[in-house]
Amino acid sequence: MKRTRTAALTVTVAAAVAALTPVLGQAAATAADGKGEGKGNLPQDPVGSGRSWSKDQKHKLEGEARFHPGVQYETVTRPGSAAAPEWERKTGDPDTLAWLPSYEFAWTVSDVLVNKGLTTKNGKHPLVLHAVLRDAGHTAVAEVRKELSGQAATGRQKVAGNKRIACDTGDYTVEWTIERPGYAKVGGTLRWNSSCEQYRTAFAAEHTGK
Repeated sequence: MKRTRTAALTVTVAAAVAALTPVLGQAAATAADGKGEGKGNLPQDPVGSGRSWSKDQKHKLEGEARFHPGVQYETVTRPGSAAAPEWERKTGDPDTLAWLPSYEFAWTVSDVLVNKGLTTKNGKHPLVLHAVLRDAGHTAVAEVRKELSGQAATGRQKVAGNKRIACDTGDYTVEWTIERPGYAKVGGTLRWNSSCEQYRTAFAAEHTGK
């Protein structure tokens, strides 16, 4: 049976992931001290958020991070049904499954006009986005860092992880931060489980024609 390699086929765990919203106060786990942690029992697409004030209390940074596990696999060619075996189909090969994570950051930088009781979100800002993926032994297995300049006060950015993570290698922790140098820094932790069982189950059904 011929095996066909797909070109960097990557799909997300969720059927559809909602776009990050700048209304960060509605995200899971918001904390006034800037420490946000994803909720749930090791979700496959965890998200966390937080907020932090500058030392002079005149600037506020709100941030949100989402971990996209992503999955890679090759395909194999399978015959069609018994009634029409000539109609070949391609299905996922469970032996080639692996994760290829990426990270998504969202932010809002606010200037507070104390005398007028107003909050403004203006200007262009430098930002530093950072995330470290650690295994159960707290060893860093992947890391991303991106320095941005001239960013709008409200925005988001997705950063590729460029690091394959083997399936079923246990629980992981994502440590993330968003910093507006000179203003404030916000961050937190997310938990993720690397099980690929859901994909194996789906591929097994495809292979049997169910």
